[in-house]
Amino acid sequence: MCRANGFKNQDHVQFLGASRMTQAPRLPALSTLPLPCRAKPQPRHRVVPQGMTRRLARGMACGLAWSLLAQSGAAKAADTLSTGQTPGHAAGMGEEPPPGQTPVPLVESRPLSFAPLVRRIAPTVVNIAVTRESETQHKLPSSVRGTPLEHRYRERMRQHWNDLLEAGSGFIIDPDGSIVTNGHVVADADRITVSLMDGQEFTATPVGIDPLTDIAVIKINTGKPMPYAQWGDSRLVQVGDWILAAGNPFGLGSSVTAGIVSARGRDIGASPFDDFLQLDAPINPGNSGGPTFNMAGQVVALNTAIVSPTGGSVGLGFSIPSEIVRPIVETLRKTGHMDRGWLGATLKDSTNPLGAQVTEVDRDSPAAHAGLRRGDIVTRLNDERVESARFMIRAVAAAAPGKTVALSITRHAQPLELKALVGHRPLTEDTDPH
Repeated sequence: MCRANGFKNQDHVQFLGASRMTQAPRLPALSTLPLPCRAKPQPRHRVVPQGMTRRLARGMACGLAWSLLAQSGAAKAADTLSTGQTPGHAAGMGEEPPPGQTPVPLVESRPLSFAPLVRRIAPTVVNIAVTRESETQHKLPSSVRGTPLEHRYRERMRQHWNDLLEAGSGFIIDPDGSIVTNGHVVADADRITVSLMDGQEFTATPVGIDPLTDIAVIKINTGKPMPYAQWGDSRLVQVGDWILAAGNPFGLGSSVTAGIVSARGRDIGASPFDDFLQLDAPINPGNSGGPTFNMAGQVVALNTAIVSPTGGSVGLGFSIPSEIVRPIVETLRKTGHMDRGWLGATLKDSTNPLGAQVTEVDRDSPAAHAGLRRGDIVTRLNDERVESARFMIRAVAAAAPGKTVALSITRHAQPLELKALVGHRPLTEDTDPH
């Protein structure tokens, strides 16, 4: 069997891509041929001119100098290789590092295997199967087609013709069995079944769903403490950092994939709160609701969406950062829903002046009672500068209903100050950016 480097064994070498091995033909032994007889040459004495002697001396001196320089360079190169330093890594380009100082690598090496990390986090990741009842016959869902769930789905359809089975992922966040997943995984579910790593299955109950951010919490009761994942700080995640994504792709069961963070702050148009981490780790249908771990085994994001022309992973996965997920999860666990602030004004970006321009004001809304008009440009909210409509929407949503906020606006090039009483965001507004 050929190894990955192309060597078959110690005796034969096969280049990658070669169809077969060839050997050089064996040449017959050459017989010794007699040399022709010729007279022995007589020694000759040659006179070297004085000018040529000086040129030879200069040439020998130059050759000796170059030899010494080469030896010095080789010694320095050997010393560089032995210490692992490269030119310019210490104080600056062309400067020698201070004695005893260890150079800081630009890229830290990682272990050859993620197995120790996987063993630690795998028990905290769960598979989720959702059944939705319907009076009409459904087509085979794309997320199930071609997976082990397809046969199970078709069998159920033959028996009932009223159940729709879908797959997703989640992760346990406390010993009592609270599980975080995506809202679209468990929304409108008639039955939620959670499968643990050891194969045990439990029926889960919904705790709360936030449709605006697609975050949900469900709960199982196992009668014993559960292993659970630790939260990490996504604000510390940098582009280029290693991550590990876990989930239940295509209903195949628990699976992990590794990659890096490709970008931060991605807006894919899912909601006004889009602030995704973009990942190149393979994420497929069924991974929704699964966690993204850093190399310390902490959850730094919630896998939510992919962009793909094929329906499978093409290296464009999107996860909600833990800095957004964690406070929403805590609120859902306490109250079962998110109560966000609302003004009732539709906004768009403004560049002159910089801010959020009002394009529409809902009748009898907090914005209307505050005196906002179409065409007004909001430049400040309380003490914060409004740089975009998205910033304004997030700031208002984060404000507690019943709180009064100060709005600095520009109307017909004139500055104005308004006070607005933040209202409760209606559930019907969760898909609208205002």
